[in-house]
Amino acid sequence: MFKWLDPLAKPETLFHFCGKLTPWLMALAIFTMLLGNIWGLAFAPTDYQQGDSYRIIFIHVPSAIMSMGAYMAMAIAAFTALVWQIKTAQWAVLAIAPIGAVYTAIALLTGMIWGKPMWGAWWVWDARLTSQLILLFLYLGVIALHGAFSDRQTGAKVASLLAVIGVINLPIIHFSVEWWNTLHQGATITKFGKPSIDPSMLWPLLVSLLSYKLLLAALACYRLRTAILENEQHRPWVKQWVSKQ
Repeated sequence: MFKWLDPLAKPETLFHFCGKLTPWLMALAIFTMLLGNIWGLAFAPTDYQQGDSYRIIFIHVPSAIMSMGAYMAMAIAAFTALVWQIKTAQWAVLAIAPIGAVYTAIALLTGMIWGKPMWGAWWVWDARLTSQLILLFLYLGVIALHGAFSDRQTGAKVASLLAVIGVINLPIIHFSVEWWNTLHQGATITKFGKPSIDPSMLWPLLVSLLSYKLLLAALACYRLRTAILENEQHRPWVKQWVSKQ
C-alpha cells in the first residue's frame, strides 16, 4: 500500500492523479446528489411525528457527518505533514479546510432551521450543537493560522498542529448525545443492527451521504491541484503543462 501511495508524495504525480479523478468524482457527486435529494424530498414518505419538516435531514445529516469526515481527513494529512515532512500533505490540509468549514456551516444552518419548529428556538446551547460550532471554529482557526505568518512554511506547520489537536473534538461531537442530557436526537443511520429509521427514508439518506462524500473528494482534488500549481509554478513541468492548455 505504501509503495502505491509513495509516488503521490511527488507534486507532479499527485497533480495528474487528481486531474484524472476530479471529473469522475464530480459527475458521480452530481448524479447521486440529484438522486438522493429527489428521492428523499419528493418520494420518501412523510414522518408521522415531524411531518414534512424532517426532510431537511437529507441535507443536514450528510453535511454534519461529512463535516467530521473532512476534519478527520484534514487531520490525517496534517499528521503526515508534521511527521514525514511531505509538502503535498500540507497543501492537502489547506485544500480540505475551507470545504469542511462550509459543510459545518451548512450543518449548523440546517440544524437551526429544523430546530425552530421542533424546539421552538433557532439555537440552544446543546452539547451536539456547541461541539459542532467548535468544529467550525477549528476549521476557521486552521485557515487563519496559515495566513497569520509571513513565512508560509511556519504557517502551514502551525495550522497542521492545530488540525491534529482538534481531533479530540470529533468523539465529543459523536458521543455528546450519549454523554450529556441533550435535546439532539441520537444515532439513526449508524444503528444497522436495530435501525431507528424506516428503509424508505434510510436509502435516500445513504445516497445523499454518498453524494456529499464524492463532492468532498472532488472539491478537495480540485483545490489541491490549484495549490500544487501555485506552489510549483517555477517548475518546468508546470510551465510545460500550462503551455499545453
